[in-house]
Amino acid sequence: MNERNLLLVISGPSGAGKGTICKALVEKHQNNLQCSISATSREVRPGEFVDKTYYYIGKNKFLENIENDQFLEFAEVYGNYYGTLIEEVQRLFKMNADVILEIEMQGALQIREKSEDAVLIFIMPPSFKELRDRLHKRNRDRKEDIQNRLDKVSSELKYIKDYDYIVVNDRLEDAVAKIEAIIIAEKCKMNEKTFDIGTFIKDI
Repeated sequence: MNERNLLLVISGPSGAGKGTICKALVEKHQNNLQCSISATSREVRPGEFVDKTYYYIGKNKFLENIENDQFLEFAEVYGNYYGTLIEEVQRLFKMNADVILEIEMQGALQIREKSEDAVLIFIMPPSFKELRDRLHKRNRDRKEDIQNRLDKVSSELKYIKDYDYIVVNDRLEDAVAKIEAIIIAEKCKMNEKTFDIGTFIKDI
């Protein structure tokens, strides 16, 4: 019975805690769970690391990769392009790891169209007020940018039905535990699909 690798797609509003959750999951399960590094057209920002935070490939190269179907998904966000390179996911699968994509909803819905096996998880804050407070507290965006992110939430919620799971991030430990439970459940589903009942009966 062979277990296949899971492709976990994690999305949610800016400030919901997606990055923190993904980091905690990978640190806890680093032998069999990896977070894919996205490519971007934008420049490196202070505190970021080349080929670790993102693959910084520039706009021209990004558009060239789109033309050559090099992306599993991509999206334009606030004037910059972000995407998941197919070769990056293949690299992690070859390590026999389950793969997390922390991506925008645009990209998640592209993956949903391409693959029924991908597991889509939407991270929600406990309340809109909490989301607003988190965005202000992290103190890295201008007021108008924060408002743009908050305005975007209502449009994103229209597509939440396309996700397999919704996880409310009230406490980090609880959110991580819920996603761990999702991984176990999805692995069990895979085992059911690959289990050969005919062969089992013959051996009785």
